Amino acid sequence: MIPVAEARSRIVGRFAPLPAEIVPLSAAAGRVLARDVPSRLTQPPLAVSAMDGYAVRAADTQAPGARLRPIGEAPAGTPFDGEIGPGETVRIFTGGPVPAGADAILIQENAEPSGNAVIVTEPVAEGRYIRPAGLDFSEGEILLQAGRVLRPRDIGLAAAANAPWLPVVRKPVVAILATGDEIVLPGDPVGPGRIVSSNSWALAAFVERNGGVAQNLGIAGDDPAALQDAVRGMGRADLLVTTGGASVGEHDLIRPALGEIGLKVDFWKIAMRPGKPLIFGALERDEATTPFLGLPGNPVSALVCALMFMAPVMQRMLGRPAGGPPTETAALGADLPANDEREDYLRATLSTDDAGRAVATPFAKQDSSMLSRLAAADALIVRPPRAGPAAAGDSVAIIPLSKDLAFI
Repeated sequence: MIPVAEARSRIVGRFAPLPAEIVPLSAAAGRVLARDVPSRLTQPPLAVSAMDGYAVRAADTQAPGARLRPIGEAPAGTPFDGEIGPGETVRIFTGGPVPAGADAILIQENAEPSGNAVIVTEPVAEGRYIRPAGLDFSEGEILLQAGRVLRPRDIGLAAAANAPWLPVVRKPVVAILATGDEIVLPGDPVGPGRIVSSNSWALAAFVERNGGVAQNLGIAGDDPAALQDAVRGMGRADLLVTTGGASVGEHDLIRPALGEIGLKVDFWKIAMRPGKPLIFGALERDEATTPFLGLPGNPVSALVCALMFMAPVMQRMLGRPAGGPPTETAALGADLPANDEREDYLRATLSTDDAGRAVATPFAKQDSSMLSRLAAADALIVRPPRAGPAAAGDSVAIIPLSKDLAFI
């Protein structure tokens, strides 16, 4: 068995960022930006008014009750064709270009129209309520940097910068194959000794949530030919993932069956619980080499392994930092016995004590088949190999299950 950190390093090291593709703004939300995006224009392109009111020379507004002569209008998008002289003003609206000669905006609340004049009720300082050219950004300025996951506000910024198309990293394609004579599809009849397949659906959702495209290859029974045929029918994929058949039983056929069609194993077995029987390697075929992850069949094991290894791989392919999931510290909510040689990931709930500390309480039962416990968990308590006994109140490392992209 190899340590978790070594396994993650060896797996992630096999991958590189994927190439870029160009997509319209309407398809860019949630994608990872492949290259920096500079502005194609200056915003605003010229000085504009920030308020409805009157474009004035500030010096003309200082005397109490000053009267100004209106000489035109400047609505948004329509500049006033002329120049403001002493004692003159132009009616202006939010976004309207500031006329030549004006150096301030007298807001309409501080002005009183009176016949052919505008009476100033409160003076205005030079530069007040004027948005200068380039206030937001200038042409050529880098607005969005490569590696950013594009949010709605980023899409709005790109649109404002006149960038209708964006370069984004191609989505990783992950092929998923469930194995086992005992599993059936959700909704199918569940005969004696059969169980409903959950791994493919959970892993497909995990792939999509982490920025990829899932290719569901269905279910292959415990038969070498069936396994081989399912894999041969796989389309283009950046990663092949199987669930089940990775252990040492007579029906665990992944390594021997796929070995006959080009699977080269890098390592097998990780010192972790749940998730020990994980296989990593590559399927080498004439037309392509596809990295391979053979996950355990127990649903909790499969999803914890996805969190620890698949998520960093996908982030690596998307050109983003590819470390393990971030950890936080919490107080332990129940006593724990000493740990063995495997790194443990205990499903736990989170609460807050009277002092405001986060408290992680592990479920009493931690069986790797108990998907209901994982669904109810707020965090995983991380127990290092050979950790000694821990008492309630001790500080422990946790992986929150509700933050960022990589969650289960």
